[in-house]
Amino acid sequence: MVQTKVRFESFEEYLAYDDGTDYLYELFNGELVALPPESGRNFSIAGFLFMQFASILGHQRVRGHGLELEVRGEPRNRFPDLTILREEHIEQLQKRNTIRLSMAPPLLVIEIVSPGDLQRDRDYIAKRSQYQDRGIPEYWIIDPQTEEILQLSLTEAGFTEVQYQQDEQIRFQLIELNLTTAQILAAG
Repeated sequence: MVQTKVRFESFEEYLAYDDGTDYLYELFNGELVALPPESGRNFSIAGFLFMQFASILGHQRVRGHGLELEVRGEPRNRFPDLTILREEHIEQLQKRNTIRLSMAPPLLVIEIVSPGDLQRDRDYIAKRSQYQDRGIPEYWIIDPQTEEILQLSLTEAGFTEVQYQQDEQIRFQLIELNLTTAQILAAG
């Protein structure tokens, strides 16, 4: 049997596509690029943070890796490791777990860096640029390899950076979160 590559002319065409699997795809230049599974360490850190945020905000305001975020540029979509939603998103995401460009941006996006230079560049450069363009107020890059957390907060001039190490407590703009970098990284 010969398989042909599926090509999409628009993001709407991609959204209507269903290959019958649970795979996550980024749409890059009209073609699907399957995302690899998350590492166990990244999954554990994201799960730990999910529980921390959900205990304060409620489980409906916190979404894990399956949430899709439409962005400008290539690829046209991202799947953050963890996302904090606005209240209005709960109803908007009932049919499809995709935050479209026409919707308000989420309040916080968290990416946990996987090993390798390609993954590091994606999180520190490509995603940073797309999330800034999307108007996301806060973006965290959790880096288990360097044992640091980079917090990027959106200002009129773009993202400003605060770097946290070891026993430094993270200062989240939305809520009081009494966690240190060491506690978050130890969850993995």
